[in-house]
Amino acid sequence: MTDASLTPPARPRVKMKPKSNARAIRHGFPWVYANELVTDRRTKKLAPGSLAVLEDEAGRSLGLVAVNPESKIIARMLDRNPEALIDAEWFAARLSRAAALRGQLYDAPFYRLVHAEADGLPGVVIDRFGETCVVQPNAAWAEAHLEALTQALGEVTGCTVILKNASGRTRGLEGLDDENAVLKGAAPEAPVPVVMNGATYMADLTGGQKTGLFYDQRDNHAFAARLVAPGAEVLDVFSHVGGFGLAMLAAGAGQATCVDGSAAALDLAAAGAAASGHGDRFTARQGDAFDVLAALGAEGAKFDVVICDPPAFAPSKQALEAGLRAYERVAKLAAPLVKPGGYLGLCSCSHAADLTRFRNASARGIGKGGRRGQLLHTGYAGADHPQMPQLAESGYLKAVFFRLD
Repeated sequence: MTDASLTPPARPRVKMKPKSNARAIRHGFPWVYANELVTDRRTKKLAPGSLAVLEDEAGRSLGLVAVNPESKIIARMLDRNPEALIDAEWFAARLSRAAALRGQLYDAPFYRLVHAEADGLPGVVIDRFGETCVVQPNAAWAEAHLEALTQALGEVTGCTVILKNASGRTRGLEGLDDENAVLKGAAPEAPVPVVMNGATYMADLTGGQKTGLFYDQRDNHAFAARLVAPGAEVLDVFSHVGGFGLAMLAAGAGQATCVDGSAAALDLAAAGAAASGHGDRFTARQGDAFDVLAALGAEGAKFDVVICDPPAFAPSKQALEAGLRAYERVAKLAAPLVKPGGYLGLCSCSHAADLTRFRNASARGIGKGGRRGQLLHTGYAGADHPQMPQLAESGYLKAVFFRLD
């Protein structure tokens, strides 16, 4: 029998160490780190994803947690009720609450349906693409309860296709595999068109990055589009499937150049431009983004709007300083490409680089690129990516927009 079938009284109990921060758990922090928990032989023998009752050092219950002795995040809070039964009904309640919020925010079912801890499902990401949901079970407990999660997801959303994407970086940290799977229905054979901000994007749900599309930048795409004058020339670097470039074309840009290292992503961007009716104003340039930025500078290229949306250069605290230098370098190379009075947007999805550090690195890079600018706007992930106030990692995305002299 799996621990999901254990009745509450049979659940193991795990205890926080003396002087550990049980108060933070009581106040809503969702994680217990390995150095905060008493890890005796019994605890170490728990299978990854096991359910247990978490106690403070005095033996008082703090709630029901999922335990993974192999992870630095050894326990994740699931429910304040230590007797909660984690079954399809439990998942349905969490999913229904998440779906109600997105249904109020968006007029079409294309959004992030579940944003992990912030939606009460630690380590679980679910993006919805119409009749298809893509699930990333990035924690061992979610993998262990995937059948119940899938059942509830189908019932709540009515989606006919549910896919599992196992590409999340944290799955490796949890000791999980990287094998994708079809959990319900049949995987789509072609990219799924997604309309946002007047542009059509092509989402590859089975072979693309992450779940196929980055919904988190939707609001920042919209702000970038507001900076576009009719006929403007724009540059979208680290473009993936054309996120910023296609939104700016839809807003009236005369020409959009998208730069990415992936030929497949650029093909999808081109298909999106064509589907949006702007194929004749779209240009792709494949290559290492740093090399292409340097080459454009050598060519004397100038654009009205330049956006750089790189991958996470600082995915951990250990990578922070190197990541900040990389963000600074991006800004240094991009700033000279902006026409006088034009706009530069710089983005970071690194939770380890907070807004102040990222903004400062960007400003240093702009200065080293020989430019000065006004900071116009700071953007974050859209409302379908809610933040958990107690967990800084849930507010990972930052976007800063400058007007350069």
